[in-house]
Amino acid sequence: MSTHTSPRRSLILGFSLLLLITVAFGLHRAISSTENSTLAIAKIIDAPIDIPTPQAMGTQTIVLAGGCFWGTEAVFEQLKGVSSVVSGFSGGSAATAHYDTVSDGNTGHAEAIQITYDPQQISFGQLLKIYFFVAHDPTQVNRQSPDNGTQYRSTIFFANSEQQKVSQAYIDKLNQAQIFPQPIATQLVALTKFYPAEDYHQNFIDRNPNYPYVVIHDRPKIERLRQQFPNLVRG
Repeated sequence: MSTHTSPRRSLILGFSLLLLITVAFGLHRAISSTENSTLAIAKIIDAPIDIPTPQAMGTQTIVLAGGCFWGTEAVFEQLKGVSSVVSGFSGGSAATAHYDTVSDGNTGHAEAIQITYDPQQISFGQLLKIYFFVAHDPTQVNRQSPDNGTQYRSTIFFANSEQQKVSQAYIDKLNQAQIFPQPIATQLVALTKFYPAEDYHQNFIDRNPNYPYVVIHDRPKIERLRQQFPNLVRG
């Protein structure tokens, strides 16, 4: 691990006074973020926003970035029709696709996940709904909750023109309906390459369910998913 400071590294390095302050601050932000997301969910249920998507054949992939990949990975792993979710990096070069380097915030990479799914079981539009309403806060610029930096930006790395078109239409509808209190900050960027992260980041929450960062910031997302979209969660 590098000595670059971030909330996750503070949690890793020990239970100091600074850690306790960071956790308390993070808990306050997590509660606030949850309240905002709950209000947005209520709006989307009252006035559903969705985009028809082509029924593609065979498995498809999409790369999404929305803050710490531990939590976004765990959310999408719960969904019916999703066969694989890999944590990694996108937006920069192969030479800098390493966690400690990306965490410096100067590589062009974003922490991202690569989702493999069956469009016959779950549509691209449904994946976008979970991305915007559960997995992260799409109105934050270069941050998510306590994590700051361009590596935590909200980005859809589209693999083709259809993904770009559907994503842009979805964002436009969300903004027009004023579902969120601020405009959507999510960027649409053509995917060039996705680089898997180190093994210890994969399935991190399954292996570390009581890790402080996970308890405060990630487990509430999974609970929210199960409560708000039970029809999309695998049995």
